[in-house]
Amino acid sequence: MKPLLQVNQLSKSYERIQACDRISFDLYPGQVLGIVGESGSGKSTLLSAIANHISIDQGNIIYTNRSGENLEITQLPEHQRRWLMRTEWGFVQQNPRDGLRMKVSAGANIGERLLNIGVRHYGKIRDEAAHWLQQVEIDPTRMDDLPSTFSGGMQQRLQLARVLVTRPQLILMDEPTGGLDVSVQARLLDLLRSLVRNFHLSVILVTHDIGVVRLLAHRLLVMQQGQVVESGLTDQVLDDPQHPYTQLLVSAALTP
Repeated sequence: MKPLLQVNQLSKSYERIQACDRISFDLYPGQVLGIVGESGSGKSTLLSAIANHISIDQGNIIYTNRSGENLEITQLPEHQRRWLMRTEWGFVQQNPRDGLRMKVSAGANIGERLLNIGVRHYGKIRDEAAHWLQQVEIDPTRMDDLPSTFSGGMQQRLQLARVLVTRPQLILMDEPTGGLDVSVQARLLDLLRSLVRNFHLSVILVTHDIGVVRLLAHRLLVMQQGQVVESGLTDQVLDDPQHPYTQLLVSAALTP
């Protein structure tokens, strides 16, 4: 099977700080890749670099689009990168307010991505919005309500609906359960696992939470000071960690 995304020798530094140091990995269709590490490990920088939110110092990022073309992400013109993010990619922010337009309705938040790709039929947009609200377990009768009237967990689910309406191949997630109560986290994780399976999504998931990657990720990268210190199948890495840093993370997660 051909990789959906190939990251090769990606490096990024900020003055004397090496945030990402020659990181390489392949992501395959339908696979969830978890990236874990403490604050400052470089995991969020890596996600931002893949999303092209920041420039990189060296390396390349190759994405295979729906037409089977290999695209070098860092070399794409700005308008092509924006189109890709509106269609075949999606980004889920830790704070859903950063990923939503808070002054327009829930339905308009979902419909906006359809408008961006040329859908103009009002009835179709409403139907799609209702469909995706149901997919993320929000009552479609809330379609005309503002996101500010939703709970934090509902806002995060609405952000998922907004991202998924264009049926992207690749989802980038930055701490999607951060800041949520434990019971709300559990419901969101169950939903994410269901969506990944039902829609054959490929996901890069950045989190500090070992429990989240154990539930969602097929493969795992462990980052420390800008480097990948351990990688492999998630259960294998977490059940038999080899690197001292991974052992420390797993031990800390098990401590009450």
